[in-house]
Amino acid sequence: MDAGLKRELEEKVRAGERLTREDGIALYASDDLAWLGGLAHEVRTRKNGDVVHFNVNRHLNMTNVCTASCAYCSFQRKPGEKDAYTMRIEEAVRLAKAMEGENLTELHIVNGLHPTLPWRYYPRSLSALKEALPDVALKAFTATEIHHFETISGLSASEILDELIEAGLESLTGGGAEIFDWEVRQHIVDHRTHWEDWSRIHRLAHEKGLKTPATMLYGHIEEHRHRVDHVLRLREMQDETGGFQVFIPLRYQHDFVDMKDGKVRNKLQARTTMATGAEALKTFAVSRLLFDNVPHVKVFWVMHGVQTAQLALQHGADDMDGSVVEYKITHDADDFGTPNKLGRDDLLDLIRDAGFRPVERNTRYEILREYPGPDPDRRESPQPMRV
Repeated sequence: MDAGLKRELEEKVRAGERLTREDGIALYASDDLAWLGGLAHEVRTRKNGDVVHFNVNRHLNMTNVCTASCAYCSFQRKPGEKDAYTMRIEEAVRLAKAMEGENLTELHIVNGLHPTLPWRYYPRSLSALKEALPDVALKAFTATEIHHFETISGLSASEILDELIEAGLESLTGGGAEIFDWEVRQHIVDHRTHWEDWSRIHRLAHEKGLKTPATMLYGHIEEHRHRVDHVLRLREMQDETGGFQVFIPLRYQHDFVDMKDGKVRNKLQARTTMATGAEALKTFAVSRLLFDNVPHVKVFWVMHGVQTAQLALQHGADDMDGSVVEYKITHDADDFGTPNKLGRDDLLDLIRDAGFRPVERNTRYEILREYPGPDPDRRESPQPMRV
């Protein structure tokens, strides 16, 4: 990058001036990762200090049966496939109750787009889960699922959200976003929910008082300009609603596990390579610099690996999610050694080893408990970059 442009971008960031589309593309073009990371770390430190947030959550996928066959997805199954499943509500409750230990605060629920399950299955599931786990926040359903519920119920998204909130819904999930630009999206997504409906549904959720996450699936066939476009659409919507709490870059995964049954469900991998650790860190840094009106950037360690997740905390991220057990959506397409489970103590150690102070939060980002930071007497203990 030209030294003059680098100085100009530094001045804009330090003055709190909003970066443009051209600025974002220029940042991605830089090969100076240390500079990018340091600049993003300045912004992250201004917003969140030396804190890394985390929560104690579990993921529940009540069905993997799905009408869509998205090109990147290894999770979906068609009716009649050997490992297709759909839980009865009682089974979902029993499984959720078994996850209750360690002072669980959040249950994250995402499913396939099941072709025959009735609409009432979903609010009844939430009601039963909330009754069984009254102190656990239910973070459930993508905008794609809400759009699917409109089709199968004949209700509007507004009516659907009202019923789900009454049943115990506290937040939507951020999924279904992938990459919004149609140039890419038409090749990776096999359902009807695109930017217009995704944003419509999240805007409705915000109007009803819900705070939601936003995601971006990166590292497949998209270019840097598509990532910039994706973030700027969300940034503009955040200017309107203020309803996004956190932005979550999600690294696209190749399909390894499913090849044992003779089916490679990931249709992209023959012409893609997964993003390197350096590319992942660049994506976190540029996202933090561009998305100036969202308070948090989360690194999902399951999709990045533990070491890259720790490094992301030095490149703009301030949240490490979460103490997940058996995250099937990724682990059905993952064979590079990511653990199935990290408990609270594991997360505390990882955050401290990265040089930060752990703070446990709930789904609303309310602080539940603050923990001591790294031991300053440990000479080998990393410390956050100074700004």
